[in-house]
Amino acid sequence: MSKMIVLEKLTKRFGDLTAVDAVSLAVRRGEVLGFLGPNGAGKSTTMKMVCGYLTPTSGTARVLDHDVVTEPMAVKAAIGYLPEGAPTYGDMRVSSFLRFIAQVRGFDGAEIGRRVDRVREMAALDEVFDRPVETLSKGFKRRVGLAQAILHDPEVLIMDEPTDGLDPNQKHQVRTLIKDMAQDKAIVISTHILEEVEAICTRAVVIAHGKLLADGTPEQLLRRDARHNAVVVKLAADRAKDIVAGLAALDQVAGVDALGDPVNGTAAFRARPRDGASIVLPVGDYLRSNNVTPEEMYVERGHMDEVFRAITQGEAEA
Repeated sequence: MSKMIVLEKLTKRFGDLTAVDAVSLAVRRGEVLGFLGPNGAGKSTTMKMVCGYLTPTSGTARVLDHDVVTEPMAVKAAIGYLPEGAPTYGDMRVSSFLRFIAQVRGFDGAEIGRRVDRVREMAALDEVFDRPVETLSKGFKRRVGLAQAILHDPEVLIMDEPTDGLDPNQKHQVRTLIKDMAQDKAIVISTHILEEVEAICTRAVVIAHGKLLADGTPEQLLRRDARHNAVVVKLAADRAKDIVAGLAALDQVAGVDALGDPVNGTAAFRARPRDGASIVLPVGDYLRSNNVTPEEMYVERGHMDEVFRAITQGEAEA
């Protein structure tokens, strides 16, 4: 996969404040990169530098091998950008606004109509196509913003909170659209919605205080959670004490935690693995060898919010 975006020690300072601190990363064709971080982490500032809306203090950013400082027009031509809030012209109808964007992007004649019809269908805008933008719901305004970002079929797509304000059905539509487009593009998504990372991203980076703290696939990040590959077991409370002790003694098990007090004669507990390895087979074998049939048993994947909190609060190594 070719590198579509390359950042090398990208830095932005505002007076004494370092908003982005020597960030280096590359995004390849076919990747959907989740850009994660708490408020004020430097996400939007980084994206604005990549798009050419802010000039870096130092370091470099290149898009399709064009430098954002020395070749800003080539960079902007290659990028589709959905900023936070997606500002539009409220008094224009959706149809007129998209035709205007097509003209700004250099299309004319029948090609304008083809481009507009294409994104109208992709963003599911039929029911609001002839309405003024200012009369639309927040969700539809967001979809109009998405439509303008993809109208010129860019190779690089950068989106700030693309599903903000969308209902669950709309979120599903937009996430499906992003996955469908990802094959031949490099897509960067800044989001606070951690479930979005698992739903559509092939890779995620975490930034806090302007520094890049973590970089990996969603699965790799989930492995940072102590509950990744943990096995939760529910069984008769009168057997629980002995079974918990036996499971805790297994070489593959780091520890066993009770999940509250027994309820209606059923006890629940979690067996945590060493080094995140799968322990479902040894746990299952131990239960069978002791003639125990659990009422319920399942494997936990881990929780992205716990990983995010640990990384950004300095509780885990990057």
